[in-house]
Amino acid sequence: MDKLKQQIKELIISSLELEDTTPEDIKDDEPLFGAGLGLDSIDALELGVALKKKFDVKLSAESEDSKKHFASVNALAEFINSQKTEETK
Repeated sequence: MDKLKQQIKELIISSLELEDTTPEDIKDDEPLFGAGLGLDSIDALELGVALKKKFDVKLSAESEDSKKHFASVNALAEFINSQKTEETK
């Protein structure tokens, strides 16, 4: 799971062009939006596209669950793992 979290952090930095941010700057349980990392709705769209491309996950902008999945790096890692588990069933 640590490798996945590292990949997510690197994806956040590269897809959102956060040049002055390193993976170590992003805490696993820190909120990605608002007071935490400070991302906004445009960032959410860009990150969603990047996650779909890299991890082949299905995200829905209309889903209330999507907000929960984007809460933190931990939440994204759990979501991606659950998607991969469903694929192998």
